[in-house]
Amino acid sequence: MDAIASLRASANSSLLPICSSAHRQPSHSLIFSTSSSRVKDVTRSIRCSVSTGRDVNSPVVEMKSYAEEFAGMELSSVMALSPLDGRYVQKVMDLRPFFSEYGLIHFRVLVEVKWLLKLSEIPEITEVPNFSGNARAFLESIIHDFKFNDALEVKKIEKVTNHDVKAVEYFLKQKCKSCPEIAEVLEFFHFACTSEDINNLAHALSLKEAMNTVIYPTMVELCDAICKMAKENAHIPMLSRTHGQPASPTTLGKEMANFAVRLSDQGKKFPQINVLGKFAGAVGNYNAHKAAYPTIDWPSIAADFVRSLGIEFNPYVTQIEPHDYIAELFNRVVQVNNIILDFDRDIWNYISLGYFKQITKAGEIGSSTMPHKVNPIDFENSEGNLCLANAVLSALSMKLPISRMQRDLTDSTVLRNLGVGLGYSLLAYKSTLQGIKKLQVNESRLNEDLENTWEVLAEPIQTVMRRYAVPEPYEKLKELTRGKVVTMDSIKQFIEGLDLPGEAKLELLRLTPHSYIGEAEKLAKAVDDAVDLANGFKLL
Repeated sequence: MDAIASLRASANSSLLPICSSAHRQPSHSLIFSTSSSRVKDVTRSIRCSVSTGRDVNSPVVEMKSYAEEFAGMELSSVMALSPLDGRYVQKVMDLRPFFSEYGLIHFRVLVEVKWLLKLSEIPEITEVPNFSGNARAFLESIIHDFKFNDALEVKKIEKVTNHDVKAVEYFLKQKCKSCPEIAEVLEFFHFACTSEDINNLAHALSLKEAMNTVIYPTMVELCDAICKMAKENAHIPMLSRTHGQPASPTTLGKEMANFAVRLSDQGKKFPQINVLGKFAGAVGNYNAHKAAYPTIDWPSIAADFVRSLGIEFNPYVTQIEPHDYIAELFNRVVQVNNIILDFDRDIWNYISLGYFKQITKAGEIGSSTMPHKVNPIDFENSEGNLCLANAVLSALSMKLPISRMQRDLTDSTVLRNLGVGLGYSLLAYKSTLQGIKKLQVNESRLNEDLENTWEVLAEPIQTVMRRYAVPEPYEKLKELTRGKVVTMDSIKQFIEGLDLPGEAKLELLRLTPHSYIGEAEKLAKAVDDAVDLANGFKLL
């Protein structure tokens, strides 16, 4: 099944006017308008008028209307309402088989078919005998051969039923009339189910599959890229900046290792999240099940069925599975996103300081007016999209676990946006990865900053003075350094005047801002010991 290729926007979707003006614009403004928002009227000419103090309705240029072309064409990226399906579609297309409406319908079909197969295996339900191999193969083929046109057929039925899950049931009944064995038991499609029995499992499957096949591999790729930055630059000294001010030196690699380890630590927590499903009927009590077949142990049947789909069973539910696991999952993704956002901002600052150069690409333009500029657009793009991702994911995690009494419908429409927050996340990860590939360390700039900040050696000097009980070490270094120009000569002159053992004094005289890096290099080189990309970043 080529699910991605088959996902296309409906050509019958409502047409979008280019723009409309609600009031008279200022002089010299350019106004675009359509004569009507109704589809049958959009084919009228779109007029472009330049207002120069006369009637703006007097056309200067008659523009051709493309409404008729839009009506018969696939959705173009320039007509998409969301940039995820427009400008950035190529970067997030891998999520479409899971979170598009096509994907949701496909997973609903899967659950409905699997439930009928399960019913055929229950001895007490004699009305649904065990299916032959041919009948089972026929049902399985509906899942595996599900195509774009099948989804359109379901949508066509929905126009009549005005109920999306019932449309899937009717679609399956139509599909199976050609198989005599299944045609005899068509009414057992959706048997004893409420719509949410189907929906919650469909959403659970889409989330689990999308996370494991698309989101997590990209997270791992990004974490691995930062690990490589840590190891390759483990030895390169860099001036730290706390509160934006010069601070004790580190190494460039050690600062990258910090982010890799933080991401890995979050990745280890994903397998602890149980993807849950329910299958207990209208209010979670198997009421209809028990009425039809009183002797069957329905809770055990439901648990076995849900687990057969690779989802953990939740026995205590209302009409809906309460979605707590989705909130937990998305909160964890938000934390990963926060770490990447922190990384983006740090790299942006390092580029601003000149610590990194960016490899240029032929033909690429940084600024429309300043030819010399190479802007850190990838990290800015990532930061902006992480902001949107976290806003959506946080909203979902706060809303979904709340439902009035046995249920209300607010979760239904909200759940259709699962792919939005993850889509913006995926887009951000790919932008950060793209930005990393352009980075080139500027060692001369790093060395220049270190050479100009000998005052950072005030910390080790006063610490050694404390060891040897030299009075008021902090105060003496404060007097030497604060608000003053500190040079190599002034530091060495101060050290030579201290009452310290010869060996201690010699060690201090050997120190430079470049060598005062503590264990930073070792920590950066050992990053692989702290990062685990094999056992994390997965939903079990």
